[in-house]
Amino acid sequence: MSSPELSAAPVLVIGAGIMGAGIAQVAAQSGHRVFLFDVREGAASQARAKLDQTLQGLQGKGKITAQAAAQTLSRIAVVDQLAQANDVGLVIEAIVENLDAKRALFQQLETVVGPECVLATNTSSISVTAIANGLQHPGRLVGMHFFNPVPLMKLVEVVSGLQTDFAVAQAIFELSETWGKVPVHARSTPGFIVNRIARPFYAETLALLHERAAQPAELDACLRAVGFRMGPCELMDLIGHDTNFAVTQSVFEANFYDKRYVPSLVQRELVDAGLLGRKSGRGFFDYRAAHENPSKPSPESGADPKLPPPEHRSLTVMGRGPWAEHWAQALDQAGLSVAREPKSDWLGLDVDGAQLRMSDGRTASMLGRDVAVFDRPTSQAVGAALAWAASCQASGDWVRAAPNWLRMLGVAPIRVQDTPALVVTRTLAMLINEAADAVQQGVCSIDGANAAMRLGVNYPAGPFDWLGGWSAAGVISVLEALDAHYRGERYRVSPWLRQHAAAH
Repeated sequence: MSSPELSAAPVLVIGAGIMGAGIAQVAAQSGHRVFLFDVREGAASQARAKLDQTLQGLQGKGKITAQAAAQTLSRIAVVDQLAQANDVGLVIEAIVENLDAKRALFQQLETVVGPECVLATNTSSISVTAIANGLQHPGRLVGMHFFNPVPLMKLVEVVSGLQTDFAVAQAIFELSETWGKVPVHARSTPGFIVNRIARPFYAETLALLHERAAQPAELDACLRAVGFRMGPCELMDLIGHDTNFAVTQSVFEANFYDKRYVPSLVQRELVDAGLLGRKSGRGFFDYRAAHENPSKPSPESGADPKLPPPEHRSLTVMGRGPWAEHWAQALDQAGLSVAREPKSDWLGLDVDGAQLRMSDGRTASMLGRDVAVFDRPTSQAVGAALAWAASCQASGDWVRAAPNWLRMLGVAPIRVQDTPALVVTRTLAMLINEAADAVQQGVCSIDGANAAMRLGVNYPAGPFDWLGGWSAAGVISVLEALDAHYRGERYRVSPWLRQHAAAH
């Protein structure tokens, strides 16, 4: 197929739900003539009327002019038969997530539109390769996965199936840019980029809940502290546990039941109970009382770097790097005499022989008697929540002193069970590992993975951004500690990470 010219092509959007209406709005605002179709009688007309209200609202806020609002709406025409839009250059399907329904629709479309018309599916999880099976011209079918709400979310995953022509994928990539989006190329594998790489963000928290390592509010606080806009529990409540669980099941089954993607019994129980999150009034948190704000839990106790230091005879900052410098400076400003041991193979504090160590994946109990471990911090903000755990052999004095030293360093300690890699450390390591596998398997590029996770799910950084502030060897040590503790396939190390570590 020759390279399609889509910059001024008429567009047919099939499906007038939230996603389809949003796609129609973006295309019309970009100057395209748009046809909107839905098999439900009156649905397309209702969507256009609602879009009129949306445009009037944008005009009222001064975000668009009255002329732009009127022109956008005038470009959208409702059709009740596909044949009324037989001259379009691009069809974007946004119907129910069902393979048979999508496949039947595109086979029907081949009898309606011209042979040069590009066919795009907004599927979030179904194989583009499978949808194209049976088409006369499978090379013109491509995934164009928008994110909700379409007018606001910048990311578009341009998904190529096994038979998708590169010229078609590139034409959709360039069109997305003219629509003000940030496109990334993806290969059609289960979950594409975002839904695949994001699985550990939910899965690691669900695993910690399964073993009763911490409470939902505590886990959310720890992950918000490193820049995530929402913790996993409140985000799953927002998405809906039925939806989130279904996506996890789909990715699990599509990957031939790979244990890395195994669904959680914790979430299954919520679904079985009908506790689906915000839409049902209860999930991990209770949303029925208007005065409650379940998404703002309080840490174990507030951080107060002005607290008097615990009694001690000697104090040594171990290791080197920005955090070692930050802590040495904080303790010095508190008037304490601090020694330095930059050649140490661990980062943290040595207090009279007792150790407060940044997690390397191993539990505190594996490291000795008077040992406490703390999570990997990625922010130096005063008062940030930080998970910590004490060795099962630790003395009562050290269990009481360790969180006070963390407060002296300006963080708000949250004690969790002595589980490997705590909360943030294991979550970031698994996100990096999943992204590394995606790059290894040709699903996306490094830049594509970073952009997809920042823009598609609003992560504070991309997985390879985090890797740049850590090291492949450090991530591998965490994953190997998790694998040694749990045994199984879940925490196997990506070959890409091992090669990266060897090269650096």
